[in-house]
Amino acid sequence: MNQVDSDALDRLRIVLDPMGQAGVALALMLVMFGVALGLRVRDFRILIAEPSLYIGGVVAQVLLLPLVTFVLIHLISPPPSIALGMIVVACCPGGSMSNLLTYLARGDVAVSVALTATSSMMAALLTPVSTLFWAQAYEPTARLLESLAVSPLLFVGQTTLLLAIPLAAGMLLAAKAPDIAERIRKRTTVIGAAILGATIVYGIVYFYPVLWPAIGLLAGVTIVHNAAAFTTGAVAGFVLSKQFSVRRALTFEVGIQNSGLALIILLSQLKGVGGAAAIAAVWGVWHLIAGGLLAIAYNIVDRRRVDVVVE
Repeated sequence: MNQVDSDALDRLRIVLDPMGQAGVALALMLVMFGVALGLRVRDFRILIAEPSLYIGGVVAQVLLLPLVTFVLIHLISPPPSIALGMIVVACCPGGSMSNLLTYLARGDVAVSVALTATSSMMAALLTPVSTLFWAQAYEPTARLLESLAVSPLLFVGQTTLLLAIPLAAGMLLAAKAPDIAERIRKRTTVIGAAILGATIVYGIVYFYPVLWPAIGLLAGVTIVHNAAAFTTGAVAGFVLSKQFSVRRALTFEVGIQNSGLALIILLSQLKGVGGAAAIAAVWGVWHLIAGGLLAIAYNIVDRRRVDVVVE
């Protein structure tokens, strides 16, 4: 990708009309409401059973991954808008797909669910604060935020409000009326995903002339970044546990991030920075491919281990 393409990507803004902004805000609230509806007290039993593993897993996800991302940005020096997208994705909580992939890879689902639930709860405050911290620490993204006239207090306040209200409402409903929460959870998730999907398709089609010349860079950066995330999770698992199932859970928990949430935050709170939004969208596709391949690889390893034992 040449300099002209990089500049075009940095200048690109996905500007939504008031109706679009309201739709994106609604999608954001539905995503968090749906996550909260699935939270249960039993999900946090690991905190009592294995506190060091629990705390270490949370640290790896909410602190270590953004730090690794920050180092990676310094190493590869991507355009500022792409760097911002990498930071926002890294600062988002783990996605629910990490639980499914952990199950398919024969990992410890209880560990995965506990960490996803915790990072989702912490996201209301930690995601906007962490995003601003790391973005301000890297000069190119700090200048980009300045050019966008992003008010730190307004960004944190609005994002926290949009995340915290549906999160609290969902947790309250799940605690008081679990049957109702379970019935509406799937519908809420589907509606939020549909709105998000429509937004992604619209952005890709409308801004295709600018995004297509940059696809090589976008894909390359996403693959390297996601590989670093999976590696971070694997190393954390190796340090924190001797059990293969727990190590796999941590690998997926750090490697699979809620990129849909990242995209919504970028569109609704960070002026729709084109390169950043594109990274979040590409990540959302790639981490599922990479996670699926990794789950298959784990199953192949297990089958070979069984064959060796039998022989």
